[in-house]
Amino acid sequence: MEKVATICPYCGCGCGLYLHVEENSIVGVSPMKHHPVNKGSLCVKGWNCFEFVQHPERLRYPMVKENGAFRKTSWDEAISLVAGRFSEIKEKYGPDSIALLSSAKCTNEENFALMKFARAVIGTNNIDHCARL
Repeated sequence: MEKVATICPYCGCGCGLYLHVEENSIVGVSPMKHHPVNKGSLCVKGWNCFEFVQHPERLRYPMVKENGAFRKTSWDEAISLVAGRFSEIKEKYGPDSIALLSSAKCTNEENFALMKFARAVIGTNNIDHCARL
């Protein structure tokens, strides 16, 4: 079994852990004993942070809902559809009719970019974050 050093994806703390990899699949995790943030400990999210990676229902490509069913699409089509809907909603109901929710699985830089998008492009302060430590 190979141990791959990485950082937990769940919150902004940056706990160090090892992914346990066997036959190209992640089978478990363990904390880094001498990591300056978590010092050999992991929270319940950290201990289970690998489970979503290989989950059979994990989305692996963009999808569009048509006539009540999802179909696979390209990134260009998906982004174009979302941008178009944002523009329509903003024009019809105003920028404060749109809200954005960010993720603890994103980097600080990605969360900052979403905040700038919400405020500078959409024109709203309606942005929140899912992290609840």
